[in-house]
Amino acid sequence: MIKFIIFFLLIFNISHAVEFLGDFKQGSFILGKTDPNSKVFIDDRKVRVSNDGYFAFGLDRDRKNNVLIKVKTGKETKLIEKKVFKRKYKIQRIDGLPPKQVTPPPEVYERIKKDNVLIGKARSIDSKLAFFKDKFIYPIDKYIITGVYGSQRILNGKPRRPHYGIDFHAPEGTPVKAMMDGEVTLAEDDMYFTGGTIIFDHGHGISTLYMHMKDINVKVGQKIKQGQIVGTLGQSGRATGPHLDIRLNWFDIKLDPSSILN
Repeated sequence: MIKFIIFFLLIFNISHAVEFLGDFKQGSFILGKTDPNSKVFIDDRKVRVSNDGYFAFGLDRDRKNNVLIKVKTGKETKLIEKKVFKRKYKIQRIDGLPPKQVTPPPEVYERIKKDNVLIGKARSIDSKLAFFKDKFIYPIDKYIITGVYGSQRILNGKPRRPHYGIDFHAPEGTPVKAMMDGEVTLAEDDMYFTGGTIIFDHGHGISTLYMHMKDINVKVGQKIKQGQIVGTLGQSGRATGPHLDIRLNWFDIKLDPSSILN
């Protein structure tokens, strides 16, 4: 009888275990695994749990406080606190630039506002798709990385917004692949900052964004497969040369794309 009780307790503890894949450092994507019947809260925000027990969340670039994870399974509540480690980011100072290269002219403010609304709407989708838990691939085969997540420029003495993606330099017209299965939630040919822009939903608030595209071969609502050619690399929008800028989001929180690629 005692052996049976011990065995039952071991099975119970295993079934209610919580596992994490990813580094708890600023900008990281975190993949979690628990009992599929559990309810999971990240800093009091309830997140989806897939039918096989996976959930996802991410850490902001400048997050300072620890993460509190609450997992409710039946009458049991498990509290987990994870320390968030700081990162050092590259800071670049450039002076002597013409003002129009630092601040957009007032006549385009309304256009920028509309673009941001479209992007925000696409990033707010909380679908049941569960592709986020699988291994992502690189969007192009041959490239030079010219920009990294978290870096920041100070132009003419004014700090600009940090860079929240990875820049892949390659010849204009280079085929661009989907990094993961998903659904197209935004496909715009000419946004002010980002030019040809695509957003893919991978489920549970995890999305990827491609910027500065030359050609876009997909449309909103289309289901896409990993490795599928979705367009070509360009230099549209506010780009100084041909490159693909990719972004990763957990809803409105901007994450480091390298945390899903590496």
